[in-house]
Amino acid sequence: MESLRFDVEPYGIRTTIVEPGFFRTELLVDASTSWAEGSIADYAERTADTKKMWQSMNGQQAGDPAKLADALLKVIALPEPPLRFVAGDDAVPAIEAKGQEIAQQAAASRALGTGLSHADAA
Repeated sequence: MESLRFDVEPYGIRTTIVEPGFFRTELLVDASTSWAEGSIADYAERTADTKKMWQSMNGQQAGDPAKLADALLKVIALPEPPLRFVAGDDAVPAIEAKGQEIAQQAAASRALGTGLSHADAA
């Protein structure tokens, strides 16, 4: 999705990736959710635990969808909307942690991951 911006920017189209946390919508009600039948026995226990966790969240999500809608309207009204908008009290720290994790992995890769260019590359 991130690369889409390079295709549409020349036409004056701006894109924003929305990284939402959990919002109290009807996504997790039985009428809105279908659960695939497990087909790999090795994953059965983990899949059942994950399904139970998601089902227990129904109606308990902290995010208010009306507040998210208001924030999204503000984002799209910005003269320079951000490439990425992280939305939700749970999402912001999770994305910050992921960014730190990726930065640490890049730093750990520096010794082996750099100096791999052709000798004549600038």
